[in-house]
Amino acid sequence: MWIQETSKEERKTLVAAFAGYGVDAFDYMIYTFLIPTLMVVWAMSKVEAGYIATGALVTSAIGGWAAGILADKYGRVRVLQWTVMWFTFFTFLSGFTNSFEELFFTRAMQGFGFGGEWSVGAVLIAEMIQAKHRGKAVGLVQSSWAVGWGAAAIAFWAVYAWLPAEQAWRVLFWLGILPAFLIFYIRRNIKDPEIFHITQAKKKAEGGGKFWEIFSPRMLKTTIFASLLSTGMMGSYYAVTTWLPTFLKVERKLSVLGTSGYLLVLILGSFIGYLVSAYLSDRLGRRRCFMLFATCAGTLIYIYTHIPITDQTMLFLGFPLGFFLSGIFSGMGAYLAELFPNELRGSGQGFCYNFGRAAGAFSPALVGYLSTTMPLGEVIGYMAAGGYLLVIVACLPLPETQGRDLAAQN
Repeated sequence: MWIQETSKEERKTLVAAFAGYGVDAFDYMIYTFLIPTLMVVWAMSKVEAGYIATGALVTSAIGGWAAGILADKYGRVRVLQWTVMWFTFFTFLSGFTNSFEELFFTRAMQGFGFGGEWSVGAVLIAEMIQAKHRGKAVGLVQSSWAVGWGAAAIAFWAVYAWLPAEQAWRVLFWLGILPAFLIFYIRRNIKDPEIFHITQAKKKAEGGGKFWEIFSPRMLKTTIFASLLSTGMMGSYYAVTTWLPTFLKVERKLSVLGTSGYLLVLILGSFIGYLVSAYLSDRLGRRRCFMLFATCAGTLIYIYTHIPITDQTMLFLGFPLGFFLSGIFSGMGAYLAELFPNELRGSGQGFCYNFGRAAGAFSPALVGYLSTTMPLGEVIGYMAAGGYLLVIVACLPLPETQGRDLAAQN
């Protein structure tokens, strides 16, 4: 297995990044399970629920860009610790809220750390792992999103089985403080990659490496189309994952246990999809993999939300839906790292990924708004189809970077 070819330091970094992104997922996805409860407890509308999701995603975009800039200046490991501390604290604080306005604030604050963690962790892995395994390594880290999502689904089922809904949602937010212990592991075991130290010394000697250089004539085309690529992926993903629990409960009339069961099949598909796509991105190339998964995901989401199917068929389709819906992201961290030179990697990757997150963040709110006049399933399907079409279009003018040597980039 390829992991056996990595060094002890590489494996420690993989563990830290995997755990960090997994708890990132838990803290974000737990809200999507709680929307139906909050709509009852607070008489919160679907539009307001969408605003909370969008607010967190917008701030996560700002946090991701800022973290990328800070990581280029202060180091990957230090900023990674800051982001974990930030998002776990505000997830915990969300459990004490008592109104839409209060929850909007705490989730928006949580978003800053949520966005920053991925930006820094993906750069750290891309720089630490040897080129021939970079796609697989970043994809493995990306797969931890499914683990965190699955943990959220299991916690949702377990806590709701133990407590009434009026108390259970608070407990689930409070559990978000536990990942803060990851900071101690990072501090004891992880160091910044050698590439970072070499680049820092070069920047001091020669100057350059300012974050606005990603908009310079030599980088502008890359920055624009990489941002659009991210926008298509994020818009589709957030439209589906934010509203799927509500779709299953409200339109498909599933119970808490039934919803959790369907979502666990989807999440299992997501985990396998991350790993398979990570392998394919190193074999077929980043762009081909993106276009393949966009086509398959768009088709499946349309079937899932538009065509009358039985509950059993929906359960069966959940696995391939999760496979393609999540798998498309596996090559993204490696691809963005390979598109930008060493001195701009954190800034460029942080901006492009999180521009997509900011633009895609409007899809949950738009779904909530349009679903007041259209069936929720139809709106989800249309949003996803448009996003995946954008993925395919954005891939065409971008270069293939499979196997690129980051140490040689300048």
